[in-house]
Amino acid sequence: MYLPSGEASTHGAPVVFMVHGGGWVVGNKAMTRVVDAKVSRWTARGFVLVSVNYRMLPEVPPDGQLRDVAQALTHAQAHALDWGADPAQFILMGHSAGAHLVALLAGAVPASLGRSGPPVLGTVALDSAAMDVHAIMSQPHMRLYDRPFGKDPSYWRAMSPVQQLRPGAAPLLAVCSTRRDDACAQAQAFVARAAQLGIRAQWLGQDLSHGDINALLGLDNEYTRAVEAFMVTLSSGVAQRLGR
Repeated sequence: MYLPSGEASTHGAPVVFMVHGGGWVVGNKAMTRVVDAKVSRWTARGFVLVSVNYRMLPEVPPDGQLRDVAQALTHAQAHALDWGADPAQFILMGHSAGAHLVALLAGAVPASLGRSGPPVLGTVALDSAAMDVHAIMSQPHMRLYDRPFGKDPSYWRAMSPVQQLRPGAAPLLAVCSTRRDDACAQAQAFVARAAQLGIRAQWLGQDLSHGDINALLGLDNEYTRAVEAFMVTLSSGVAQRLGR
């Protein structure tokens, strides 16, 4: 948990709730590319950033990881007032496998995950190429996906954000690397499904590597400002902190 810095007020602070990537197998909430630039930029503007871990394969498959993230979100919202944050001003954010998990969480019925607390303001998914797991697994694919998703088509559907979206989900931004063959196609399919359900959603292609989609967010660049342009639409409190 990273609190607002300098003269930034903590009262009623919005929260960026960050979920790291790593192919569902590795990764850590404290990695430099996960937190450093984001913390530097957004805590200076009065945000709290919460970066969370979840159990990894082979101990826990993706559905269990989703429950871990949901439990962490419930815990963070329950304690937000203790550190001056607003439990109703949370923005989900995740990179790679973490983007897959927050995209699933965005569409989940809270009770199905044992989750309580206010709904989130929105979700920012950073370069997941696994928005439609069923489609990926139904054709030739990278071996990366075999270990987390196995051979059961019903599990593929359950772990597909495209198929698990529900009407009423908060606004969504899917960021994708235009240097990858599949990431933007997956982002576009996710956004198209959201539109069918009446969910406000958009995709943002960036000429950056998969790693830089994560590491460069928060630096003073056009990419960060484009993500923030989505964030300011989520609430007046977020817009005020970002000076919009």
